[in-house]
Amino acid sequence: MGILKIEATVDNLNKVIAFIDEQLESHDASMKVQTQIDVAVEEIFVNIASYAYDDQVGLAEISIDYDGNDNSVIITFIDQGKYYNPLEKEDPDITLSAAERQIGGLGIFIVKKSMDKVDYEYRDNSNVLTLVKRLS
Repeated sequence: MGILKIEATVDNLNKVIAFIDEQLESHDASMKVQTQIDVAVEEIFVNIASYAYDDQVGLAEISIDYDGNDNSVIITFIDQGKYYNPLEKEDPDITLSAAERQIGGLGIFIVKKSMDKVDYEYRDNSNVLTLVKRLS
């Protein structure tokens, strides 16, 4: 469907979301599904922009594809920043109050809970994170 190669800066988040939304609208994604995907995309892209390249600016590649058999979208993020598998982070204990919980981890927890599948692999010196969400 589409590929966006963009500098991984928080300032580019709106361009990333616009790219994703344009693709989702072409497949009649419901507003609920689109919102869930937008929240997940924002979390992943901002993490890449904030942490992958330390104080440098690197690139992020975001691709979106459609699986007609499953009526789902597959969104893949690739960066050449430092190795980081967000799926290795232990889920936060959401039974604790915000004051009692450790900082960090809530965003990726929300991503894992709202997507149908989240995969990570380190391939060719790149972090590759894939989100899958059914449209119906």
